[in-house]
Amino acid sequence: MNPNILYGYLGVISVIAVVVTIADKVKAKRGAWRVPENTLLLLSALGGSVAMLVTMLLIRHKTKHLKFMLGIPIIIVLQIPLLWWLLTRVFVR
Repeated sequence: MNPNILYGYLGVISVIAVVVTIADKVKAKRGAWRVPENTLLLLSALGGSVAMLVTMLLIRHKTKHLKFMLGIPIIIVLQIPLLWWLLTRVFVR
């Protein structure tokens, strides 16, 4: 399989994670309905973890929540060997 498929997926899920994170921050400021925390964590687990963490730090959103400031880095640490396995076993050229 072509690894560009994986890169494309990670790019799309990262953009979605950034957009949803920013939308949640905007909704928080307006006192509107919020994105459920489980949805944010799911997007992170599906591959948007790095983009979501960087976005959260840049816009200072959820940075006081241990669930996110520990959870997302743990997800990233778990995703690194998965990414390596995919690139060396599944998406071999």
